[in-house]
Amino acid sequence: MANVIAYVDGFNLYHGLRERFQHRYLWLDLHTLAQRLRPRDRIVAVRYFTAAVRNDPPAEARQHTYLEALKAHCGNTLEVVLGRYQAKSRSCRGCGATWIAYEEKETDVNIAVTLVADAAAGSADIALLVSADSDLCPAVRQARAVAAQFGHKLGMVAAFPPRRNSNELKSLIPASFQLSQANIRNSLLPTTVTDGSTGRTYTRPPKWY
Repeated sequence: MANVIAYVDGFNLYHGLRERFQHRYLWLDLHTLAQRLRPRDRIVAVRYFTAAVRNDPPAEARQHTYLEALKAHCGNTLEVVLGRYQAKSRSCRGCGATWIAYEEKETDVNIAVTLVADAAAGSADIALLVSADSDLCPAVRQARAVAAQFGHKLGMVAAFPPRRNSNELKSLIPASFQLSQANIRNSLLPTTVTDGSTGRTYTRPPKWY
């Protein structure tokens, strides 16, 4: 039985789920998903990389509920690593209209730094990367090199979110595959999650059905 750490690219996963299934699978239990993908191994940690939504109170509330439900349900195995959204001014070349859009920042860097640090520490036998972001290729190479330098063996597996693919990652990680609808569908959180330490409850947002 191998020890596995899952590195979940929240931005990549969220948009893949939205494009393929709309909102129905956003209430996703990341630990259960990782365990379904590696049923014979031990999931020692799930590191979830995301960024806090800005200037959209309903979306902020849904995200907050989800993160708190995840923490309550997954316990100490879950670590949420937050990047940020950066405001950028956009304009239409045709009509001249301007607006503010938000661009997600730091997620790939946070994944890379954490992956390499875990490789150096020998924290796991297998790194399960839930992402299809080719920007992570240098981190994969470096993590392998660092693990070898410190005398650790590090296996790599990549699970691509729906409608996401990376030939570059596939070339680096032959054990790459697409997340199946069955694995996603069977890895949802309970409709209501109760935090055993505080008694607080978190319910799946109505929009996420």
